[in-house]
Amino acid sequence: MQILAELAGVPTTESGPSLPQRLVDLCATALPVTGVGLIVMTDAGPGAILAATDGAARVMEELQFTLGEGPCVEASQQRRPVLQPELARTAPQRWPGFAAGALDAGIRAIFAFPLQVGGIRVGVLDLYRDTEGILDDAELAEALAFADAALTILLHLPTGAGTEDMHPGLVALVQNRAEVHQATGIVSVQAALGLAEALLLLQAHAFVVDRSMLDVARDVIARVLKFAPEDDHRE
Repeated sequence: MQILAELAGVPTTESGPSLPQRLVDLCATALPVTGVGLIVMTDAGPGAILAATDGAARVMEELQFTLGEGPCVEASQQRRPVLQPELARTAPQRWPGFAAGALDAGIRAIFAFPLQVGGIRVGVLDLYRDTEGILDDAELAEALAFADAALTILLHLPTGAGTEDMHPGLVALVQNRAEVHQATGIVSVQAALGLAEALLLLQAHAFVVDRSMLDVARDVIARVLKFAPEDDHRE
């Protein structure tokens, strides 16, 4: 991916900005936005602000973190992008507590992109603008590419650094991801499927039984839930 390649070309130093910070800074220069924020999300809501550009973007991330409402919260809960090109018209009815602070900070449009793997919420990439207006097709595609890059960075933050420097909420998410990966391998063997097909089978079963991906993965690891070739599941 071009975005990751560009970020990888500049080594991270102890005194320099973190990889998440460099990503939001790059995103803010690549797209017609005022600022960008990256926040960790859990099932309970915002977990930690990982990075934000200067100014209103950091205010917006802190506001959503404090209130537990806003576009990033809704994007994570609904598992889909929340695109708000006319915030003054839509925000007061949609997020009453968030709207006043956002408008006072001069924000007129917000675009929130959820970062997730199966049923696991990882975070949200938020784009802010001080003028109203939609993202055109090319800009939306670029924003989605940055969201993909942000997800990859979040899932691989421990590489070469250990988890002691990470926020505890993100450590748990990475560990949960490892359990899903382990379960996918087990299902791949049980059902004689490739890893991609095995992951889809896990996702489908979680959806049908209305349980989280992590809970289903743990049942597979504990051998409470087993899959067989040409069979959805066997408990």
